Amino acid sequence: MFEKLLEDIRKYDRIVIHRHKNPDGDALGSQIGLKNLILDNFPGKTVMTVGDEAGRYAFMEQSAMDTVPDEFYEGALAIVLDTSGAELISDDRYKTAAKSFRVDHHLFLEKICDDEIQDSSFESCCGMIALFAKESGLALSKLSATSLYTGMVTDSGRFRYDSTNSRTFETASFLLSAGIDTNKLFGDLYAEDFEAVKRRALFVMKIRFTEHNCAYIYNTAAEVAELGMSTFSVSRGMVGVMGDIKGVDIWVNFTEAPEGVLCEIRSSKYNINPIAVKYGGGGHEKASGATVADKETAMLMLKDLDAMLA
Repeated sequence: MFEKLLEDIRKYDRIVIHRHKNPDGDALGSQIGLKNLILDNFPGKTVMTVGDEAGRYAFMEQSAMDTVPDEFYEGALAIVLDTSGAELISDDRYKTAAKSFRVDHHLFLEKICDDEIQDSSFESCCGMIALFAKESGLALSKLSATSLYTGMVTDSGRFRYDSTNSRTFETASFLLSAGIDTNKLFGDLYAEDFEAVKRRALFVMKIRFTEHNCAYIYNTAAEVAELGMSTFSVSRGMVGVMGDIKGVDIWVNFTEAPEGVLCEIRSSKYNINPIAVKYGGGGHEKASGATVADKETAMLMLKDLDAMLA
């Protein structure tokens, strides 16, 4: 499965690793984990990471990206991780590299790179990179393992989502053998100060329900500005407050942003990905997103989601 990726890593001395915008733990974890796998196992190579800021994942070691001049891409290999669509990639200079290679676990939308490994049966892109390390017999540092484990944990919902399987736990065990400090990791990931807890409570109080029990929150631009939070922190960060409500099988968080209304859709039971794709988005069967033009369009999406439950 990973033979071609290993061949290209051996072939190119300059490598740039990309991932999607507004990174989550899986995007950053796979990026940082792969960078260090290459540096640890292939001396003499220069490996750079590029992209926008890490946001709430800035606690991750090496989450600050490198400054890469345009000329670095000449004769280089660009690896794109955890990205289903070209418009989602942070820094489109991957197109100028001598060779591009994508590794991704989302449902397939389009071909992006010269060569690709795309498998939506994985719970995370980090799980794919970890298995690449295991099957290729690569040395695994604590930093690489911790980065990859972070992505596996976050993208699997702490191993709760149904994308989690026996391979997930076997791969996680392989990473844990490198000596990951899980107490520190989970503290960094999930510990909140009291102000954050109060903000979360505000979103809980905003939850509404459609006729057939689709839960939703609608956040206006004024509300986001008043909270002093980024649109991404509100949109992606708060969709989970609806995730454990009894009797709710689909939930969506709408957030007004300069580029439109961000729609984060989740389900514990249904494949909501076609709805996201219908509105120009994508993702996974039970975790997808899209950006629509206005509230009116967002309410049309909500109507479609409600119809799934009828």
